[in-house]
Amino acid sequence: MKLVSFKIGDKKTYGVMSGDTLKEVSDAFLSSCPDLRSAIAAGKLSELEASARDVALDADSLQFMPPVPNPDKILCVGVNYRPHIEEMGREVPNYPVVFVRFAGSQVGHGQAVIRPGVSEQFDFEGELAVVIGKRARQVSRADALDYVAGYCCFMDGSVRDWQRHTMQFTAGKNFAHSGSMGPYLVTRDEIPDPTALHLTTRVNGELMQEGCVADLVFDIPALIEYCSTFAELLPGDVIATGTPGGVGAARTPPVWLRDGDVVTVDVPGVGSLVNSVIDE
Repeated sequence: MKLVSFKIGDKKTYGVMSGDTLKEVSDAFLSSCPDLRSAIAAGKLSELEASARDVALDADSLQFMPPVPNPDKILCVGVNYRPHIEEMGREVPNYPVVFVRFAGSQVGHGQAVIRPGVSEQFDFEGELAVVIGKRARQVSRADALDYVAGYCCFMDGSVRDWQRHTMQFTAGKNFAHSGSMGPYLVTRDEIPDPTALHLTTRVNGELMQEGCVADLVFDIPALIEYCSTFAELLPGDVIATGTPGGVGAARTPPVWLRDGDVVTVDVPGVGSLVNSVIDE
């Protein structure tokens, strides 16, 4: 299934995408699970399609939100593809490089990401994100994929000069509406082997990044094992797995996002996440 969170006017809701048809879940389902995070926590994803209204919605009349708009945690992994490690002049890490994004730093598919006025160094990073399906604490690598609800495209917009203020990435990764996630959450049953996924990032149609999930230094089971050791992962939590080579900061000259640019993160089988860029 492809699960979508969205707004119609001031109403925040969610539903199921089938082909080009989007259907909202029923009022009864919304009353028990008011958002997708609560539906994941209740173990009711398998019931969503049957609960959806018969009336199809026009995608042009609604606003996409991140598939899980209110995760307890967004954990992002840096320098996790070897070409990106090399282009950034770093050593292969012994452990995953984990930093945190706040939910307010994210927008959904079709929404504008904001280039902050304090920086000229707004960069793109296309990624695959994993959404956790049930409480996970000290999960073994062998069991890790059993804890996955599904997968999403992710754009980890990075304000590079602020990212480099300290050894921690937090400041450069959390400007409001600087990143995105979507368009939908594709459930785990549709992606039996995430290592087979292929990712590209384009800016204004030009290919900038390309990579295979199989090339992660720390693969998805390893990331879930590691992150669930230092934190209890909750339903709806997000792990962004890292970005391939080709980021703007590593190019000569650097390529920074500008007002009017369009960033597209595409993972066949998972989706195509499209966001324009506007100045703050």
